Amino acid sequence: MTSQIGTVVKSGDRSATVSRKTRETEITVTLRLDGTGESKISTGVGFYDHLLGSLAHHALFDLEIEATGDLAIDEHHTVEDVALVFGAALAEALGDRSGIVRFGDAAVPMDEAVATSVVDVGGRPYAVIDLPFKGKRAGKLPLQLIEHVFESFARAGGVTLHLKGKGRNDHHLAEAAFKALGRSLRAACAVDPRRSGVASTKGSLG
Repeated sequence: MTSQIGTVVKSGDRSATVSRKTRETEITVTLRLDGTGESKISTGVGFYDHLLGSLAHHALFDLEIEATGDLAIDEHHTVEDVALVFGAALAEALGDRSGIVRFGDAAVPMDEAVATSVVDVGGRPYAVIDLPFKGKRAGKLPLQLIEHVFESFARAGGVTLHLKGKGRNDHHLAEAAFKALGRSLRAACAVDPRRSGVASTKGSLG
C-alpha cells in the first residue's frame, strides 16, 4: 500500500508506519496517536531531533523517526522529507478522521518567546506561518527550513495550520512553535466521545 508520500508499511489502531526512499533520503516514521509522548528520533540534525521530540512529548504521540540523507550536500532534503513522511504517517493514522475533535489550538511561551498554533486536521492542507527568526541557524538546522517543515507537514498530513510567534531568541521561538503545534495536534486528534461520524456538516472530510 502506498500514500502520496511513501509506502505504508502498516497502519491501524490510530497508528501508522510509513517509509520513503529516494536517491536523496531514506526515512521511516512510526506514529501512534494514543501514546505517552515517547520518541526515538535520528535525522542527523540534532536540533531538529530535539524539536520533533518536543512536539511528540506535548502531543502525547509516540514517535519514531529513522532518517538518513545527503547531509554532505546540505540539510534541506533530509529536513523536508522527514516532515513529509511524518505528515503522511499522521494522515494514515487518522484514517477516515471520523470521531475526532478535528480542531485544536494552543499557545506556548518559552521565556521571552511565545508561539500560537491553530489546526484543522480535517484533510484540507494549508499553512500560514509567521515565525520571524533573526539568525541563520540553530545548531545544524538552517532556520529558514522551519517554515518549510511546517508547510510540508501540513501538505502531507491534510492539516490546515496557522502558526505564528515572536521572540528575541531563535532557539526559544523554534521550540515554542513545535510545542504549540504538538499541543494543538493533541487537542485536534483526540477522540470525541460524543461524535460518531466526521466533524463536518457535509458528512465527509477532505
